[in-house]
Amino acid sequence: MIEAESLKATVESLRTRIFAIRDSLDLPSRQEKLAALERRMSVTDFWKDQEAAQKVVTELKALKAIVGPISQLVGRIEDVAALYELAVEAGCDETLAEAAAEVEKVSADLERVELRALLSGPHDSGNCYFSIHAGAGGTESCDWAQMLLRMYLRYFQSNDYQAQEVDRVDGEEAGIRSVTLYVCGTYAYGYLSCERGVHRLVRISPFDAQSRRHTSFASVNVLPEPADIEVDIAWDKEVREDIFHSSGPGGQHVNKTASAVRLIHTPTGIVVQCQNERSQHKNRAQARKMLAAKLYQAEQAKRDAELAKLYGEKGEIAFGNQIRSYVLYPYRLVRDERTELKNPHADKVLDGEIQEFIDACLRHRATTA
Repeated sequence: MIEAESLKATVESLRTRIFAIRDSLDLPSRQEKLAALERRMSVTDFWKDQEAAQKVVTELKALKAIVGPISQLVGRIEDVAALYELAVEAGCDETLAEAAAEVEKVSADLERVELRALLSGPHDSGNCYFSIHAGAGGTESCDWAQMLLRMYLRYFQSNDYQAQEVDRVDGEEAGIRSVTLYVCGTYAYGYLSCERGVHRLVRISPFDAQSRRHTSFASVNVLPEPADIEVDIAWDKEVREDIFHSSGPGGQHVNKTASAVRLIHTPTGIVVQCQNERSQHKNRAQARKMLAAKLYQAEQAKRDAELAKLYGEKGEIAFGNQIRSYVLYPYRLVRDERTELKNPHADKVLDGEIQEFIDACLRHRATTA
């Protein structure tokens, strides 16, 4: 039997949380901005400048992702409160149960909104470049990188993210040495930045005739799309460009024309390449965006290192640290090293069910910031 007083307290608690997040995000001003962007989009020559128009569309989607759910929650909690009062006045257990069921749904949706509200960084709402690199260990690590790619592609699909392969280097025997994806979707960078770091796999190797246990490593890096990033690059003086044939395992899908583009930023030694498109021009444009993103990340890492020295922090900063272990033998367990979250259903995790790890990472960031 549902306790009426307990349900009332839950409704009041949810209302307080909903109003708090509404006020903290200044919902009215966001609604005004949303309306202004929609008016801009209604102008007849809106798409004349496609680059500027796309920025407006991206900003609009990010705003809708915040404004819509919060506005709905405000209305839903008032409806639930009214339903509760009606149930109490009528002494109807069935209506009370209906109110309790809706409270559970509102609570779950509110938690998702609260997590998204934590993504307040300057690039969190935008698209990103998502890279996987096999670690030392030859075929073992290349196969592990391939497994990670499969896991993330399934996650992207279940979350309505569009992923386009920009660059790929296959392993000599199996798997991939590296792959870079351009991921489009609302808050893609904010969520996926939680996956940046080294991922460790422990299993019985399918490539070992003696069936011994092996440990493999692969790293994930995530870069924001440089739509609004200010990076000063002297393209003619600082960047060397190489044109080459696309690499691959062979067959009809290999681009036989020299259209792949590699860019080397000589002052820093940073290298990027793009070979996904058949057009050299398109590959060059994509490679330039990737280089700008990498230079931006390098500058941010430099600033973080300076702050770490200033405040006495120790250890590596962000990229390069082990964040998660996937153990398939002698037991099955996925453990996040940052949050200590564990999941014994390793197969489900490797099938793309990683949202709980991302959510835990966001909460961890909020408490340690």
